[in-house]
Order: sequence, then C-alpha cells, then structure tokens
Amino acid sequence: MAETVDIAIIGGGIAGVSLAYFLSPHRSVAVLERETALGYHSSGRSAAEFAFRFHSALVGKLAKISYPFLTNPPGGFTETELLKRRGNLVIADAEKAARLADVFAEESAAAPGLERLTVEQAIERAPILNPDYVADAFYDPDCWDIEAENLLQGCARGARANGATIRNKAEVLGARREGGIWLLETTAGEMRAQTVVNAAGAWADSTAQLFGLKPLGIIPYRRTAITVAMPAGIDVGALPEISEIDEAFYMKPEAGRLLVSPADATESQPCDAQPEELDIAYAAWYLEQATTVAVSHVSHSWAGLRTFAQDRAPVVGYSGEGDGFFWLAGQGGFGIQTAPALGRLATDLILGHAVAADFAEHGLTAELFAPSRFE
Repeated sequence: MAETVDIAIIGGGIAGVSLAYFLSPHRSVAVLERETALGYHSSGRSAAEFAFRFHSALVGKLAKISYPFLTNPPGGFTETELLKRRGNLVIADAEKAARLADVFAEESAAAPGLERLTVEQAIERAPILNPDYVADAFYDPDCWDIEAENLLQGCARGARANGATIRNKAEVLGARREGGIWLLETTAGEMRAQTVVNAAGAWADSTAQLFGLKPLGIIPYRRTAITVAMPAGIDVGALPEISEIDEAFYMKPEAGRLLVSPADATESQPCDAQPEELDIAYAAWYLEQATTVAVSHVSHSWAGLRTFAQDRAPVVGYSGEGDGFFWLAGQGGFGIQTAPALGRLATDLILGHAVAADFAEHGLTAELFAPSRFE
C-alpha cells in the first residue's frame, strides 16, 4: 500500500533535509533521495565555509538570518559547534591592487571589522604566501568553517524525531496528479502526497519536467577542489582562508591539508561530477603562484555542481503552473550556509504564512524568491 504524506520532498541534500527539519513539526513529510546516502552530491562536496560577504548582498542577508541557528542550535541538535571561526585573508597581485582597494573602501563602510593589511601583515597571518605575488590584502574576521555533515545529520535526526520518513534509493520515476493528490512511482515503492517539493539540486529542471512543468533554466556548474599536504613547520590548521580578490581561486585548511579551488564554473549536465585534469592543474598552479608551496603531489581531488537560476538567487515558492508543486532550488554553492534561513522560508510559504520578521527586517519578500519570475 502506498505511503501517504502531506509533503513529499524530492532530494536529500541540505535543501530538502533542512526543509524536512523545519516543516515536520507541522505536516507529515517524506524525503525521497535517489542515492544511497544523504548529501551525496553538492552538499557532501562543499568547501564548507560560512561568511557574510559571500556571492551577493542577498546571500549575505540569508547568512545573517541563518547565523543565530548555527551558533545556538536547539538542544540535542549536534554535539559539536557548527561554526568555527577561520577568518578570510583577501589578497591581490599588483595588477589587481587598485581593485582590492576599491572593494575594501566599499565593503568596510558596512563591515567595520574588515582590516586593511600590509604585505608583511598578510604574511604574518599566512606564512605560506609568496611576497612576490601579494601586493595588497585585507582581513575579514567574519568567516567560519561550517560543520556541513553535522548540520545535515542534525536536520535528518530532528526530522525523523518529528515523524518524517527519509528514504534512500528512492528515485522518482513517474508522477501524476489525481483528485488534488500527487501519485508518485519511485524505486522504493509508491507514495501519495498533497504537495511535492522540488529540492533536487542539479536535477531541479528535469524533475519539474517529470511532473509536467516547464524547466526554469536552472543550470549546474562544475567546481573543482584539491587537497595538498603542507611542508614541515607549517601549522595548516592555524591558517585563515585565503581568497583572491575576484575569487580566481581560494584555499583553506581541510582535515590537516590545504584545500585549493580554481573557482571554476563550467556549465554541466546534471551528473556525478568528476574533476577534469586541467582544473586540477589550475588549482595547483594558483597555489604555486600565490604561495611558496611547491606541489609535488595532489592528495585528493573532487568536483561538485553548484546550481544557479538565471538571476543567481534561490528559487523558493509554489509553481504557478502546477498545483501542489513547490520549488526549492538554485542554491548555487551557498545552500549549506543559508539552509536554516531557506528551510524556514520554505516552511512558512508552504504553510501559507507571511515571511518571518527577520526576513522582513532585511527587506526580503516572498516575491524575491518566487518561481513566477521565470514562469
């Protein structure tokens, strides 16, 4: 007999699982994940950073809304801190020194904690930096490592405690709408749901088509990362994140090694993303240019997909083209750090509530996120 729920969430990444956490006290919920584990794709391959100056002003606002939850989660949610301060050292070479000065002048007006550094001060904070490369720098203290797996699993535990069902190996194969109910055929059996949430990440558009809706133009882009062991005498755990002023590359400590990304953004089909040799080489090259580290061996390399709508803002809201179909997509590499905010927003919109007061305080409305901007 088919399981019947109020809400079926397609996708077991941080978008779908955080929504299940916030929504499950109010509605019966099932999460359908086609892989064998939650967070297999983008959520499990993130660089796991949290910052207010990230991507765009909109993402910064969502991060600020998420911050109270991440610093003070409910009791029993996690046994470890979700945020650990890292700091971000933003650098520029001689060609971009003027650009860095302009960015610092603009951003420091709203973020007085930003600190302009001399080259010598930058190297004090990050002794691996190459003094022949770095021409200017500033330091942003408001950058943290985020415990992405603990956040994901905390949401999953909380959702299950509220009665939600989470099914792995449950790919949706077909769907039809009858009498105000979605009838879903999955590899784990049939399911009935009043509302379906499309939290399928890179597969968001193809999932919509499976339900008879038009795609919104949500596109996955591949991003690559490598890890490299540091020379003897370098305390890699004490290093800040290091970002090129225009994010040509970034690097940060990761499990005793240094993670380096060439910040590539190559359009891709939805897939189990794998790193390309050229992008691995670029990551190593940037590391050797910006630092004194010689790369003799890449410890590990991987790639993930960052999925964006056309305007680079998340898509959250009911479709105007299909009854009982809700979009939660286009979280473009910032889904983990904004999960508490977007999970709450989606919950309020599904329940028919107005956006919460903290969203309104930041000037964020439901219309900013609505799929109607593309339909």
